[in-house]
Amino acid sequence: MWFLGMDVGTGGTRAVVVDAAGKLISGASSEHAPFTTAHPGWAEQDPEDWWRAAQEAIRGAIDAAPEPHQQIVAIGLTGQMHGAVMLDANGAVLRPSLIWCDTRTQPQCDWLTEKIGYEKLIELTCNPALPNFTLTKLLWVKEHEPEIFAKIRHIMCPKDYVRYRLTGEFAIDVQEASGTLLLDVTHRCWSKEVAEAAGIPESWLPKVYESPEVCARISEGAAGLTGLAAGTPVVAGAGDQGAGAVGMGILQPGSVSATIGTSGVVFAATAAPTKDPKGRLHTFCHAVPGLWHVMGVTQSAGLSLRWLKETFFPSHNYDEMTAAASKIPAGSQGLEWAPYLLGERTPHLDPEVRAAFACISSNHTAAHFVRAVLEGVAYSLEDTFTLFAELGIPVSAIRLGGGGARGPLWRKIQAGIYGLPVEVLTAEEGGAFGCALMAGVGAGHWANLDEACAQGIEVAQRIEPDEADLAAYKLGYAKWRKLYPALKTLR
Repeated sequence: MWFLGMDVGTGGTRAVVVDAAGKLISGASSEHAPFTTAHPGWAEQDPEDWWRAAQEAIRGAIDAAPEPHQQIVAIGLTGQMHGAVMLDANGAVLRPSLIWCDTRTQPQCDWLTEKIGYEKLIELTCNPALPNFTLTKLLWVKEHEPEIFAKIRHIMCPKDYVRYRLTGEFAIDVQEASGTLLLDVTHRCWSKEVAEAAGIPESWLPKVYESPEVCARISEGAAGLTGLAAGTPVVAGAGDQGAGAVGMGILQPGSVSATIGTSGVVFAATAAPTKDPKGRLHTFCHAVPGLWHVMGVTQSAGLSLRWLKETFFPSHNYDEMTAAASKIPAGSQGLEWAPYLLGERTPHLDPEVRAAFACISSNHTAAHFVRAVLEGVAYSLEDTFTLFAELGIPVSAIRLGGGGARGPLWRKIQAGIYGLPVEVLTAEEGGAFGCALMAGVGAGHWANLDEACAQGIEVAQRIEPDEADLAAYKLGYAKWRKLYPALKTLR
């Protein structure tokens, strides 16, 4: 038997096929059209484009699997979190989705915080109102596009819209729902109080499930478009960070991942919902039933390196850039990068701050700028580890994921800045792989996610921090922490 996992990301959709031993056997991807930015801070995508890409990725993954093909007995979905998909009574998309990196909604955040109260909102949802969250996007539409808001009958997140097209069912998992700001995270159900205060009818909200729970089945129509069998069970899945954590084995308290994609995320499993009174960390339900997680987010992590390459090194590839940067000493000889291209979430909750290089001198070369970007992103993630220590959240092991796990230099930099050994997995397929494991649990092949991960996950490399790097980065981080207060004054 085989299981299929699919990740509806920002840049594209990826589907993978996993066998009964938890081993990856095939995968395929389909790119999305770039998100549109009509104004600074805006970011929108067409949900129909996700559905097109999902069909292509599923067919591609199945076709790429070795013969003889086995039956895909269950599938799981993940994807970019926080996006707002709005449907009418007939299930038609009303407008492009405001996606996770859309930060236009600070006025709506301020309004909601004033209406409910900052402390009360954290008590109800474990999180403050932030521009990235789904609810604040809905409130923007309510204020600026009331004719569209009046037609809404269903609210979904990106991967849940794709599930709707696959199955005809409206469903969401507790981990994804935690990022809407409409979930009572402590009790793993919708918050009637927040929905009522925001003017969101509960009838618009999909049914909530635990991540490995079967919530729908592939429809006859979707079967013909994808090559999946009609009636195939679909588990609830999780948002990209929750599913990626499962795919990396971050299941029990003490286990932590640091993932660098477009954004960067430090993710820690916890036995209970940890509420930061200042709201600097996200506290969500975990994809593991009965557990929670805390999460710190850097808005422009991998995006910082991509921006640097496209802007200043268009004729170079990433390997060439990092090879040159590896010859520069730890600390980039004083050059600093604040990675605030899209503002910042953890710990500053500041959508208006912007990025900067600082302390440039005449001896700095192109390679220094590359290394400074790699270090600046890792320093920003270290801010989350600093909060973990402050709040008593245990860290016993760190696993690296995303683009930050693929290059030896960025791995070494992260070990030195975090001050702990870091691990890289043999097959790092992240969220899509994690959802395939959830599908196996939902189908009854594995008893739980711990059993699935024990069979399917293998550590490929463990990198110990370099002693010289530790000393350099301790000083470098202390200096780097002075950048944000300075940049905050430049509005």
